[in-house]
Amino acid sequence: MLSKKVQKAINDQINAELYSAYLYFSMSNWFKAQYLDGFADWLKVQAGEEQGHAMRFYDYLHSKNAAVELQTVAAPPKEWNSALAAFEDAYKHEKKITGMINKIGDLAVTEKDHATLVFLNWFFSEQVEEEESTLEMVEKLKMVASYPGGLYMLNKEAGSRDKK
Repeated sequence: MLSKKVQKAINDQINAELYSAYLYFSMSNWFKAQYLDGFADWLKVQAGEEQGHAMRFYDYLHSKNAAVELQTVAAPPKEWNSALAAFEDAYKHEKKITGMINKIGDLAVTEKDHATLVFLNWFFSEQVEEEESTLEMVEKLKMVASYPGGLYMLNKEAGSRDKK
């Protein structure tokens, strides 16, 4: 049985994952409006992954016969000053999500909740990948900042992301 503290933390994480999906859909929408469809597609794929993360937490709560308490999802920003600014926000957001998941892990240790800790192992690894992929885009965008053709090339590369 999950403690009320762990249950609340996981419900909060479901909300954070759904917000992540909203954020990436919003970024995708912004890139579409800039005619940068490759970045838009990359972020649309990312939004889908975040929805999947929310569902993993949702299913875990149900598997533990714990209540899922859906919360209001905040509206994300709608525009950014540049492609770099958008991906810098995405990277900062992924670091925040990593911190939240780590706190659930810390709570699971404190509560001696070994099952939740095992469940979280997938997320610990996943967040390494999430941070790495967004940071890679940030660094590539920085490299081409003074070369507009580079933005075109990165946009094309981003559009080839595997659509899982």
